[in-house]
Amino acid sequence: MLRAKARARAARLRVDYPRRGRGGVRRFLPSWRQVLGLALLCCGALATLFGYVYSTVRIADVNATARTEATVYYWADGSQMVSVGEFNRQNVPLSDIPVSLQNAVIATENAGFYTDPGFSVRGLARAVSNMAQGEEIQGGSTITQQYVKNTYLTQEQTLDRKLRELCLAVKLSRNLSKQDILQGYFNTSWFGRNAYGVQAASVAYYGVDAKELDPARGALLAALLKGGDLYDPSLSEAHHRRAVARWRYVLDRQVELGFMSPRERAKYTVFPEPRPRSASLSTSLSGQTGYLVDVANKYIERRTGLTAEDLGRGGYRIRTTFDRALVEQLERTVEDVTARSPEAGEDLQVGAASVRPDDGAVLAVYGGPDATEHFANNADTSGVPVGSAFRPFVLAAAVRDGGDPEDVESGDARDVEPGAVRDVAVGAGLLPQSMAPLDGSFTSGTSTPSAVRMADAYATFANGGRHTDLYAVTAITHQGKPLEGLERPGERQVLDGEVADEVVEQMRDVAVNALDPGALRTVGPVSAGRTDAGDGLPAAWFVGATEEMSTAVTVFRAEPGKDGLLPLTGGEDLPVEVWASYMTTIQ
Repeated sequence: MLRAKARARAARLRVDYPRRGRGGVRRFLPSWRQVLGLALLCCGALATLFGYVYSTVRIADVNATARTEATVYYWADGSQMVSVGEFNRQNVPLSDIPVSLQNAVIATENAGFYTDPGFSVRGLARAVSNMAQGEEIQGGSTITQQYVKNTYLTQEQTLDRKLRELCLAVKLSRNLSKQDILQGYFNTSWFGRNAYGVQAASVAYYGVDAKELDPARGALLAALLKGGDLYDPSLSEAHHRRAVARWRYVLDRQVELGFMSPRERAKYTVFPEPRPRSASLSTSLSGQTGYLVDVANKYIERRTGLTAEDLGRGGYRIRTTFDRALVEQLERTVEDVTARSPEAGEDLQVGAASVRPDDGAVLAVYGGPDATEHFANNADTSGVPVGSAFRPFVLAAAVRDGGDPEDVESGDARDVEPGAVRDVAVGAGLLPQSMAPLDGSFTSGTSTPSAVRMADAYATFANGGRHTDLYAVTAITHQGKPLEGLERPGERQVLDGEVADEVVEQMRDVAVNALDPGALRTVGPVSAGRTDAGDGLPAAWFVGATEEMSTAVTVFRAEPGKDGLLPLTGGEDLPVEVWASYMTTIQ
């Protein structure tokens, strides 16, 4: 009896397949009970797997790549100069992303974003269907899922990754607000042109910050989320056609969902052409950019204690004092003057810098032909003797201490104490470590200040003896928080005003003798100093200051990769030519 009951139970548990009592093909067609049972079994297995993954996955496992931001340097006017780092990304708050752009992205990427639980049921079903058919394991991901993929996971298409993405999306929806998720999505998405995040993309395509985008330009950025390499209109005619079609769809879709009225949509009929790909912002430090970054970094390290390693970790936004137009003009001038000079050659080096006298702001530097090839910054280097361009400091010390200025101008400076001259020079802005030993040759200009320091020191004379320490950075933020320690240097009187005026009068005679009348008429009153041919030094200098700007230019010869200077055979007049051409052009 017991054995019969056991056999009956076993019979009930045995899967009747192929089905008994059926003939032909019908034996292999499952019954509705079998189909339902198999479906329930699969659903139970998936639910169990989902529960396990959901309970074990952790939100804190953030992908390090998603946290990486570039360090971005800005010109004095606030426009972006360069983005330095492995990833061109600068995070911005959601408040800096126009609502029109938010709507465009939600309309085309995830219309139900504000109401969904973090995933799309339809998209999940599509992913399961693809998996069953052996195709790529992907479906219609929500914005939350895409943010999870960008931030916490990799881009690989596997079942494990897709399941973790789904679980994390659900967890994030329960732990973060929709605004936080949307902000994270905008800051981690890739838009093409090596731009990660909407801020980098806005600069790359239109040269403006994201908060300045209008609905037309925002619609193109929304279109690029479909694939930057497919919809960048600058790549080809086919790309352009796709971009225009997608752009129109983004605008029309907003009307369809009520994000935009038909009347407003009618305003945007002209496709907003982005700037050419070749003109998009480079992350390169070539040309003068590397020298400018070098000057800014040195100033930051000196004032805040941040190291180059700290800056290299990224996430900093640095507003500099550099004037883009002046930097570009100084570079063009040096290139033009040296190109037509028969004395120029591979070993000829030029360094130049401009400083604003009334506050010590570094406006422009020329550090060499290319910072990625010529690593030494000629505008901020030591080791180049200044020669008789040092004479104004000797003159100032003599006048201050009751000496006769005519003795200094005639070259008879024996009664001027070298220590007094050093104090004047350092007070005016030269670095103590650039000062030569206080011996009998000191007053002849054996010290080796940099061009940027000479421009700053001459600015002190032009500013009535008042000096402000050099500065190259006006503000720094790190991940949105401002850093302290960059308060603008205060002005101090380092020379009596009458002494400075006396020195300026003598220096104007130098300018009159060195510059042609046309330059003097264009630039105005100039206080200048220069090296003399009789100095016998391997360098030539010309430094001239007006009330608006002080500029120093030095020329020397050096063999790349070797210490020391070569004899300056020819090229002694190049500093004057560069200074005059540059200063008259920018007026």
